[in-house]
Amino acid sequence: MLTQKPTINYGLEGIYVDESAISKVDGQNGRLWYRGYSIEELADKSNFEEVSYLLIYGKLPTKTEFDEFVMKLKDRTGLPDEVKRVIRKMAPIAHPMDIMRTATSMLVMYDKDPNNRDLESTVDKIITLLAKLPSIAAAIGRFREKKRYIEPDSSLNLSENFLYMLTGRRPNKFEGKLIDLMFILHAEHSTNASTFSVLVTASTLADVYAATTTGIGTLKGPLHGGADEAALNMIKAIGDPDNTEKYIEEALEGKQKIMGFGHRVYKAYDPRAKLVRSYLEESLIKEPTDEVRRLLQIALRAEKLMIEKLGKSKGIWPNIDFLAGPLYRVLGIDSKLFTPIFVASRMSGWGSHIVEYWNNNKLVRPLEYYTGPLDVPYKPIELRQ
Repeated sequence: MLTQKPTINYGLEGIYVDESAISKVDGQNGRLWYRGYSIEELADKSNFEEVSYLLIYGKLPTKTEFDEFVMKLKDRTGLPDEVKRVIRKMAPIAHPMDIMRTATSMLVMYDKDPNNRDLESTVDKIITLLAKLPSIAAAIGRFREKKRYIEPDSSLNLSENFLYMLTGRRPNKFEGKLIDLMFILHAEHSTNASTFSVLVTASTLADVYAATTTGIGTLKGPLHGGADEAALNMIKAIGDPDNTEKYIEEALEGKQKIMGFGHRVYKAYDPRAKLVRSYLEESLIKEPTDEVRRLLQIALRAEKLMIEKLGKSKGIWPNIDFLAGPLYRVLGIDSKLFTPIFVASRMSGWGSHIVEYWNNNKLVRPLEYYTGPLDVPYKPIELRQ
């Protein structure tokens, strides 16, 4: 028995739980790499399908490998009728992330061998989820607005097809690049809360669907996946661009949290946010609606002020959550769908971590330090007060 209280790292902060070759986050310098490739280079030269292949297989594909991978994805984007019916029934009353979790869990019914953990079978399941999760997110959006389900379009890539299935119109070049960028930037981010929860479930040798469902549950929380919606709600609360500085100053004076600024890991400008920021100004010249124009203007002014106030002095910089919301609104995406999109894109990262972890699986079983009493005498119920 311990005689001295051990050091407890609450939230596992600063604790290494594994080693990985999937991604590296350099929080001090604001850098991010997927499999050694900088996020800036991938965002500029690659696409979501290729990035997903890179994460899952550990290398960039040849032309033949890429074409085969894309074909598998396109063949699996459709949803079973039972899944569509459940989404339709839940849409008016349930939180989109609850629907996302339920629909994802249902997919195990269509796998003839869900517990097969061979590498080929595991990757095949990940490809299925990677193909279907964007369709589930789009179906949630359609049914929430009491609109009909739109079948996937095989001429579009995965992110464009999501936007088409959601809105009913094929994205133009700018919209296609923007949604693909958002999918790339959310594809992977080391062992954060949802990825860790995926690995905890996977470590028990539960199936890929169970592990993914665990990740979705973790991602629902506003401290993780829901942060971009919370940041957009703050931008909406500011209301008028000319009210931005006053709102921020008063919030800082009242020691209120400014959503979308600061990060558990990044102590410099989030490199993903830097990539997104350039699209804010470009979106302003694309003749957005008045509502979206106001959101973009507020976001740019708030970012400028926060950098001046807290960036260099305290290391509190904009993160991707602050800038993602306004850009999703440029694409006509409702804020309730922000986190389901996060799920759809993060599947490539979750899947790659499952593959890697199962190469050297060990059941996750941390310790906790007990602080309660011992040997408490039991009293019969009639003697208790």
